[in-house]
Amino acid sequence: MQQPKLAVLILMVISLLAACSIEPKTIEYGKDACSFCKMNIIDNQHVSQLVTQKGKVFVFDSIECMLRALNEKDEKDIALFVIADYASPGKFINAVQATYLISENIQSPMGANLSGFISREAAQEIQKEKSGTLYSWQEIKAKF
Repeated sequence: MQQPKLAVLILMVISLLAACSIEPKTIEYGKDACSFCKMNIIDNQHVSQLVTQKGKVFVFDSIECMLRALNEKDEKDIALFVIADYASPGKFINAVQATYLISENIQSPMGANLSGFISREAAQEIQKEKSGTLYSWQEIKAKF
């Protein structure tokens, strides 16, 4: 009698742990809606996500939407911030370690002209071509 109860308990724990993984989700472009502005997500160069300590994922159509949503959340509850690397559309990178470029020559979905890059060097290459101002994670958070 004890073994079936133990097996059920183990299966419940495994299911719970799997459901609460801390990782970004696969975006369904054209179907998923931004958690902040509710627009459909179609741009794979500016998409972003945050994942809570409990594994809940919030997706955003732009980096600026994620940054604005942070004003309504306790940052201590967030386990992971990811953004799309502008130079590698659809590839997610760590938002905290990224470099940001605001350039009027690169349109982002919500009009802030904000893009993210995996490295400062990658951002500087695009900055040479498109102009604009570079920011770190702390600087871009303060701006929004």
